[in-house]
Amino acid sequence: MKVVFMGTPEFAVASLDAINKVHEVVGVVTVADKPAGRGKKIRYSAVKEYALENDLPLLQPEKLKDEEFVQSLQSLEADLFAVVAFRMLPEVIWSMPSKGTINLHGSLLPDYRGAAPLNWAIINGDIKTGATTFFIEKEIDTGNIIDKVEIEITENMNVGDLHDNLMLKGADLLVHTINNINQGKAIGTLQSELITDRIKEAPKIFKDTCQIDWNKSNQEVHNHIRGLSPYPAAWTSLLDSEGKEVGLKLFKTIKTENNLPLGSIQTDGKGLLEIGCSSGSLQVLELQLAGKKRMDIKSFLNGVKLDDTYKCI
Repeated sequence: MKVVFMGTPEFAVASLDAINKVHEVVGVVTVADKPAGRGKKIRYSAVKEYALENDLPLLQPEKLKDEEFVQSLQSLEADLFAVVAFRMLPEVIWSMPSKGTINLHGSLLPDYRGAAPLNWAIINGDIKTGATTFFIEKEIDTGNIIDKVEIEITENMNVGDLHDNLMLKGADLLVHTINNINQGKAIGTLQSELITDRIKEAPKIFKDTCQIDWNKSNQEVHNHIRGLSPYPAAWTSLLDSEGKEVGLKLFKTIKTENNLPLGSIQTDGKGLLEIGCSSGSLQVLELQLAGKKRMDIKSFLNGVKLDDTYKCI
């Protein structure tokens, strides 16, 4: 198959690599280069770096409806477009190849359509998720489903762990789907036929989304923290007895059955720190104080002296 691949982040690179080993990648489409970081240096996307390293034809359009870009795509004469973690495509693009345009999405569709499916699956306490391949249509993440793969979400798995696992399983699934399309075996299933209850949503994550609500149970707060770890990270405000606040990010916790007052802190000053929730509490294992590095709890308590007058709000 002659395939054009479209993607941007590291998550997409595994899929591009898997396709490149089996089929002919005649073009790679990724975002335009942009300055990033304090020095505003130009940074390439992970997909562009792979394309350059493997001498694959590269396209970086500013606008997807640009006539020159559309003509460039047409000239590649691809059989199929494969999309992983990229922008929403206009119809003039996704309708172009003879065998269609497919997308790999990080959820078991129709649940978790949207920008942050991995985060919300963990935040909501799901015990499984997966990846889905589907044919792209006008409405985002609504096209006919081709294949799925499931993955278990364990009690302490964070979104970073899930990302890395699903990245590899998703790549295998995408190649499997392309092989089936090549052999005429891919039969899409309407998503409407799979909807039996209210669809779970996966909206974009904002800073307010990441704030911890200590009025929730320790299970809910635990899910919230691991669903945002390591990035963008759940946060709270640490308040001392004088009313001074400082930001605090939490990356790793485990549940305990201790019933502490809401947001209150209990610590031995050496390697144990617990925070109270509406039911039960959480033992903190990794955290980051504003302006400091991320560290384990022992290192943190060696440099920051807390007592029971402190609390999280």
